[in-house]
Parts: sequence; structure tokens; C-alpha cells
Amino acid sequence: MTDYLNIDKSNMHSVLSAFPNQLEEAINIAENFDLGFDLSDIRDIVVLGMGGSAIGGDIIRSYCEATPGANHLRIKINRNYTIPKYIDENTLVICSSYSGNTEETISGFLAALEKTKKVFCISTGGKLSELASEKNIPVITIPGGLQPRCAIVYSVFPVLLTLVRNGAFSEEAVEVTLAAINELGEKSEKLVKEYGSLEENNPTIQIAKQLLNKITIVYSASELLDTINLRWRGQIQENAKALAFGNVLPEMNHNEINGWQNPDDILKKFVLVFLQDPADDNRLQPRYAAMEKLLGDKVNTIIKIERKEQYALARMFTLLYFGDWVSYHLALLYGEDPTPIPLITRMKDLMSFA
Repeated sequence: MTDYLNIDKSNMHSVLSAFPNQLEEAINIAENFDLGFDLSDIRDIVVLGMGGSAIGGDIIRSYCEATPGANHLRIKINRNYTIPKYIDENTLVICSSYSGNTEETISGFLAALEKTKKVFCISTGGKLSELASEKNIPVITIPGGLQPRCAIVYSVFPVLLTLVRNGAFSEEAVEVTLAAINELGEKSEKLVKEYGSLEENNPTIQIAKQLLNKITIVYSASELLDTINLRWRGQIQENAKALAFGNVLPEMNHNEINGWQNPDDILKKFVLVFLQDPADDNRLQPRYAAMEKLLGDKVNTIIKIERKEQYALARMFTLLYFGDWVSYHLALLYGEDPTPIPLITRMKDLMSFA
């Protein structure tokens, strides 16, 4: 893969390799952002967003649900033109659009202003930032020029730290969150060197080779890793232009597991990826073991991945980052430029004529 730039014409390799700098810049953006109102009485948060701009909200939701001192927050990710009817003056609404021109998010933003004054936006600019400026709504401005899915660091950390700095978390949750970000920062350079390497001993290349010419199925437990599961699938779909599906335990053991019988000749085209976490409920371990026994002779390969960082947020992000590189190297193996998203672009073109 020494000639990777012949495939990676937009040089996503350099974007992924910029993770340490992105993290540092995202933290600085948060430190310089003045929200202007307190969040200590907030219980409901609604994040408006689509695609790569929404998954940052998903990550924050998953993290908060698994974190004492933040799990009192009820967070909904709203992917629609309309907004939940329960939004009122005690609801925080976060409008996330990387381009600032996402029509569903703009529609929701205008509707939310009629329900609550506790609103802020995160964007690179565009119509959303213009409207927010007109209506005196605070905006976190993040760097442009990236694919939204490549701006995940900017989508997550300025928003998460805004919650931390303005009273939404308990003191314990603040301390744990800041420690996790510090741990992630300390490891980031090492991860870039390991995962961005084009040498054969790179673990993300080794896994990409196992996924080549196969259909990836990602399984994980609900709560902490449900969004990381979603991210893995989305990155394989968008970067490698390959199909990937997934589900969460224990729910899939009550329905989907029974589907792993037919058609028998197709099942060997699947690879299972188990994303696991040391903090998973102990009752899940027998389930993974049973799945491995039941499905081991039906599918091509079962891959198990678990991170060992001390803090949950650090484990989430290192696992996410691992998956980003797997999808990148899988794209190269397929001969696909990981940056363009031709069918999504074509879909938008077709919709514009609908």
C-alpha cells in the first residue's frame, strides 16, 4: 500500500492522522465558547442533526447514559424536520450541522426557538449560523473543509465540554470526563503511529483484510458501545463503500440470532465483529460465548475487539478511532477512495428533482 495516494486521492490518511491536533483544537474551542446560561437544572436534551453531524450527539448520549453524575440527563437525537412535542422551556436543544445548511436541522432549529430559549448551535457556518446570529443564539464554530464524518472530534468534545463547564454534570462526572479526555490525549500520538502505519503488522490492516470481500456484522452491548457499533458500520459503508450491518445485545439474542440459519450458502460471506468493553454487564459474557459456539461454524470469521483504557470515554473513542482506520484500510484494499460518497451525492441530486 505504499502508493496509497493513488487511491486515497483526497488524502483522508492525513485527516485521520490529525486526530491529536483535532482533539487539542476542539478542547480550545470549548474553552473559548461562552454559552451564556446555566445548565444545572437541565434534565432533557434534544440534539438536532443528520448523518455525520448527528453521531456526535449519539456518542454523548451513550457516554452520559453510562456515567454516574451524567446519567440523569435524558438525551434524544432528533433526525427529522419536526421536533419532539415535549420540548419546553426546561429543555436544552443543541443544533448540529457541520455545513450549516442541513434542511432538517434548520427546520428543527426554527421550531425549537418557539419552545425554549435554551438553544445553542455547532457548525462551520452556513445558513444555521446566520440564523443563530440574527436571533442571538450562541454558536460553537468549528473548522470547515472536512467530510462531516471526519469531524467527529469537533462534533463531540466542544459540546461535551460545554455540558461539563456549565453545570450539567455532577462534580464526580466532571472529574471523570476531564480525566478521560486527558488519557485520550496522552495516547493519541501513539494511536496515530500504530493505526496509520502502512506496515502489515498494523492491527487495523489485519482486520481490514479479514473483512475484505465479506459482509461485516457488528455486535455489541447496548448503552456504552451502541453508538460505536453504529459508527463502525457507517464508516465501512461510507469509506469502504461496502455493506455492513449490526445489532446490540441482549436484544438480538431474542430475535435476530434465530435468523443465522438460512440461506446456508450465503452465511460464509459474513464476518462477525464483537465490540466489547470491560464494563459490560457480567451477564453478557455467557451470551457472547454462546453466540461464538452457535455461529462459529456458520460464518467466515469472528473478531473480538476490546479496549483497556482506564476511562470509559477514552475506551469509546479509541475503539471508534480503531474502526475509522479499519474502514480506511478496507477502502484501499477495495481500491476505493475513502472520501467521496457517490451514491449519497447522487441520492441528494435525485431528491432535488423530486
